[in-house]
Amino acid sequence: MKKLHMTINARDRRSHINREIYGHFTEHLGRCIYNGIYVGENSDIPNTHGIRNDVIEAFKEIDVPVLRWPGGCFADEYHWRDGIGDKADRPKMINTNWGGVTEDNSFGTHEFFELCELVGCEPYIAGNLGSGTVEELSKWVEYMTSDNVCPMADERRKNGREKAWKLKYLGIGNENWGCGGNMRAEYYADEYKRYQSFCKNHSGNELFRIACGPNADDYYWTETMMKNIAPHQAQGLSLHYYTVPTGDWNKKGDSVSFDDEEYYKTLVSTWRMDELLTQHTNIMDRYDPERKIGLIVDEWGCWYDVMEGTNPGFLYQQNTMRDAIVSAINLDLFNKHSDRVIMANLAQAVNVLQSVILTEGRYLVKTPTFYVMKLYKGHQGGELVYSHVENEKIEGGVAAITQSVSVRDGKMTITVANCSLENEYEIESEITGFEAKNAEAMIVNADVHAYNDFGKEENVSARPYDVKIENGRVMIKMPPCSVVAVTVQ
Repeated sequence: MKKLHMTINARDRRSHINREIYGHFTEHLGRCIYNGIYVGENSDIPNTHGIRNDVIEAFKEIDVPVLRWPGGCFADEYHWRDGIGDKADRPKMINTNWGGVTEDNSFGTHEFFELCELVGCEPYIAGNLGSGTVEELSKWVEYMTSDNVCPMADERRKNGREKAWKLKYLGIGNENWGCGGNMRAEYYADEYKRYQSFCKNHSGNELFRIACGPNADDYYWTETMMKNIAPHQAQGLSLHYYTVPTGDWNKKGDSVSFDDEEYYKTLVSTWRMDELLTQHTNIMDRYDPERKIGLIVDEWGCWYDVMEGTNPGFLYQQNTMRDAIVSAINLDLFNKHSDRVIMANLAQAVNVLQSVILTEGRYLVKTPTFYVMKLYKGHQGGELVYSHVENEKIEGGVAAITQSVSVRDGKMTITVANCSLENEYEIESEITGFEAKNAEAMIVNADVHAYNDFGKEENVSARPYDVKIENGRVMIKMPPCSVVAVTVQ
């Protein structure tokens, strides 16, 4: 076993880690909403007004801070009036982006806000700029947030909600460089400014407006947006980036069957997130040196080929220990870039892409990614502190160890992942500015191909793990392919 030295300086506070960095994305795609989160009030699966109780409790277990809805590509073809009022009267629609299925709109605005209230998280609405109108989005904001005597608030009251909801996060369009309208950056910037002008603050509600940002390394889009929008017009700029192991969107690889070479290629693709965050931040800093506009990675995660035998438009894939390592790398990166990154939403929460939850009938599975989210929740709302590990490179040239450290309420959270499939390490953590009296730890560790399946005992979970304190140093043994979270007091 090789020993690596980590230095932690708790006096060197770097940035605040927003809780929303641990957010999630829920789109009308496949079985994310219907037959995932929402089963209807007449289902024999225990539910609250149609929302699965076990999903609610699982979200609470990992302290989900924010949920983004209704898309995704779906957002720019969603017309909110179709999802309000008596469910029997709601018009059906074809989901043209995802599988061509018919949706009955039984899950709409009221149902989404109830889900957020049950979970205890912030709602994040993605508004329709691509196929909608300024008037439509303006009225939706009024419907959701106004307590005045006005047509939209009166209509909401008629539909059963007397008091306005609090809505902080409003995205104005989604991927408008692609499925949201195939727009040029200059054109979208003008459209964004027009739309945001009519999204008003009602009844004391303060909107946090999020502009559509770049796809991966489209630095021109970021440059154009930052040239054309001011902090009073936008408080956030989105970024989308997916880990594709092969780099080929036509043949992305299997979510379960992969060899060691493909595993390490997955990590190379994941680590590219660091470069993207750095380069987009550098551009934003030139126009916004005070960092009033936050970078919001509201779609990230692994994207593989769909599971054989499933609807190609449903984007259903399994979730292995490989995904656990990928999530650890990304979360550590978001923590380290939290001086600019203020939100990140994993794609997606249930049954789609790198989900934290899979469902099948009455069964619910918590994935390896779920358990990493559980390990990392101690960072939520903490202060990032300086940490550095004397690392080494493994296959693909990536770092063997990823880590981040934060302090909150007198507790220090250290998260460490060993990305190597072969090597075991002992991390010797020397801490200054914080007295380490005792430490408790949890580990997620299994064969890289291990996953959890319906009706079977879990192969991957979070379990207690022994760490030692020697002369004020925290000693963490890291098996191959493992993620550890240590709470130090």
